[in-house]
Amino acid sequence: MVCSVNKIKIIGLVIAVFAALGWGMSAFAIESPDYSVVRETKTFQVRQYSPYCVAEVVINASATEAGTKAFPILAGYIFGKNKTKQKMDMTAPVIQKAKSIKMDMTAPVMQVAGEGGYVVQFVMPKKYTLATLPEPDDSRVKLREVTGKKVAVIKYSGTWSQKNYDQHLQMLKSALEQEGIVTRGEPIYSRYNPPFTPWFMRTNEIWFEIQ
Repeated sequence: MVCSVNKIKIIGLVIAVFAALGWGMSAFAIESPDYSVVRETKTFQVRQYSPYCVAEVVINASATEAGTKAFPILAGYIFGKNKTKQKMDMTAPVIQKAKSIKMDMTAPVMQVAGEGGYVVQFVMPKKYTLATLPEPDDSRVKLREVTGKKVAVIKYSGTWSQKNYDQHLQMLKSALEQEGIVTRGEPIYSRYNPPFTPWFMRTNEIWFEIQ
């Protein structure tokens, strides 16, 4: 019973956060990292991404649970659980004070297997650099700059089920093998929509960094 109540609270928090940020049924108005399409096939795209900053947390849980457990931690950071004593550029107004600040949500939310569990990341708005991002109050939240990289991406819709993910991961692997493209590292699971978005309207991606 306690577990069910906690799940309801987490779902409520997720919905409240996305609603407050104005993230509705699509992510077209949400800022995302800059990239250019280098190549496109029937199955996947090859994209060249510019460097971007992330806030990330490592969650020791299953793939399906990691995102749910990480979300309140990362949302807390962008919603004000951070410290700053410098002037930060905001959309309106520009505020200078030694208190918590609130940042805009970006997309996608990314998840990748790592040591000790899964690394879940929120991409930070482009106006911030690693030097200007406020320090998190929660020591579990780490800030990092991701260098520019080339990735192979398969895009698909539907549920966040393991079956749907595995099916498209295998499609991407097979297509890359046929093209003779060598990858490195673990696949990156990228989600662009909040949980309450209907499954048929969701945008999901799997990324592989190209060797």
